[in-house]
Amino acid sequence: MSLLSRNPEAPRSWQGELPVFSRYTLGLAGERFFREIKDNGRIMGTHCENCDRIYVPAAVFCERCLSELDEWLDVGNSGRVYTFTILHENYEGSPLDQPEIVAFIRIRDGGLIHRLGEIELDEVRFDMPVEAVFKPKDQRAGSILDIEYFRPTP
Repeated sequence: MSLLSRNPEAPRSWQGELPVFSRYTLGLAGERFFREIKDNGRIMGTHCENCDRIYVPAAVFCERCLSELDEWLDVGNSGRVYTFTILHENYEGSPLDQPEIVAFIRIRDGGLIHRLGEIELDEVRFDMPVEAVFKPKDQRAGSILDIEYFRPTP
């Protein structure tokens, strides 16, 4: 039977929960990227020599020329606010007690989406310099949430 033909014995609809399970893996670059955050409190990127681009978060292949990226660089823990939004509801749609600021932080040729902290809503600006604030080492789990937030820098 081809993929386009329908099995006449298959149910026409499914009632209840669909029993689907999946597992997300970080991949080679993601695993090292998050391990560096967890173990060393630093943000790493990979460099494409052909395109002279630095990928943050790190990648295994250049999206432009498809070269393999094996040069890792410490890109520092600072960046600039490229754009931002203010959240008034949580992911479930319930109101937050306090609004949160979420920003795209430009770091080299890439960047991260994360919360801003230690700043008032009316103080946020485009191109504002910020730095990562990491959780204490013993509380890090190897995820982007090991960075508590980004805060403004002078």
